[in-house]
Amino acid sequence: MTIQSGRNFLHTPGPTNIPDRVLRAMVRPAVDLNDADFMAMALSCFGDLQKVFETESNVYIYSANGHGAWEAALVNVLSAGDCVLVPETGHFSFNWSVMAESLGLEVDYVETDWRRAIDPDMIAQRLRADSGHRIKAVLMVHTDTATSVTSSIPAIRKALNDTGHPALLLVDTIAALATVPFKFDEWGIDVAVAASQKGLMQPPGLAFNAVSQKALQMSEKATLPRNYWDWRRRHGREFYSHFCGTAPVHQLFALREALDMVHEEGMEAIIARHQSLAGAVRSAVEVWCEGGALSFNVTAAEERANSVTTILVDEAYNATALRETCSSRFNVSLGAGYGRLQGRAFRIGHMGYLNEPMILGAIASVETCLAVCGIPHGAGGTQAAIASLSESGS
Repeated sequence: MTIQSGRNFLHTPGPTNIPDRVLRAMVRPAVDLNDADFMAMALSCFGDLQKVFETESNVYIYSANGHGAWEAALVNVLSAGDCVLVPETGHFSFNWSVMAESLGLEVDYVETDWRRAIDPDMIAQRLRADSGHRIKAVLMVHTDTATSVTSSIPAIRKALNDTGHPALLLVDTIAALATVPFKFDEWGIDVAVAASQKGLMQPPGLAFNAVSQKALQMSEKATLPRNYWDWRRRHGREFYSHFCGTAPVHQLFALREALDMVHEEGMEAIIARHQSLAGAVRSAVEVWCEGGALSFNVTAAEERANSVTTILVDEAYNATALRETCSSRFNVSLGAGYGRLQGRAFRIGHMGYLNEPMILGAIASVETCLAVCGIPHGAGGTQAAIASLSESGS
């Protein structure tokens, strides 16, 4: 039996660390759902979420995880038999396509090697070939948590604009929101999907859709079955209609506190912090890769996520044993390889409520465990991370 002291270093790419302020915000008795102060607090979250998404359009809050927000995005704008174009970036783009098929949609799935961002030229080619406009939506994952690939939303929007194709642009930004810039209105996004347990520093359990006017208009014509997910049911005059029933009271107290923290730090500073911490992790991994047994999953440096880094492990060595050693000996939780990367990779999450000492502690622990597990690696990864943080002015 392993006896651990001290706090767990949580570096999975979700759930992420929850600030004590957010935890304390939930520690209160149940409240009357018609209490004026509670209703005002809850309604204020909608406006502040608009600021996070950088939109003046509607934002909807669901008691759900990200998969719920996926389904809401699909059933509100599409009808049975509609075709959606899904460029592959990893496990989560694949899963979204599986959900679409289960709902009776036709999926044009573009396979890749899970190591590259979405190619906008490929998107443009598929759209130009669709002269009859069978494709009703493009489903893109901003950052795929399994692969740590980040794709450019403006580039995909440009592909749609340049081809004059009317398809909607649906964006899963679950693992990217509040770690990189996200400009819903400016970038011409039609539906954004997000969740509470990543960059927004809350417990799992809330999911969000931000919705353009074009998408709202499409929702009037869509015929896929929907009730709880229906945006139209969430516009009633009564408070409960915003949540299609009982509001997720304590989750909303957590959301309110987390949004306050986002406002206090400022989105520009939050993104700069994530860039700095991600740079430190990448600097360490670059050094470790010199040993020949490790490599970045994402081949192009500019396509690597600010929120998570996926590291491939040569098949001669045991990626699972490395992760388990980090957990059992150092109380550091890392992400496992997911989907086709299962057993072949580990992931270091670096999003949400994190600072430099937490990142350095995780990096030093991983470097130690690489030695314990006998995995060849370049020496000095932790020092490279320190140098990166020093140079970034973090």
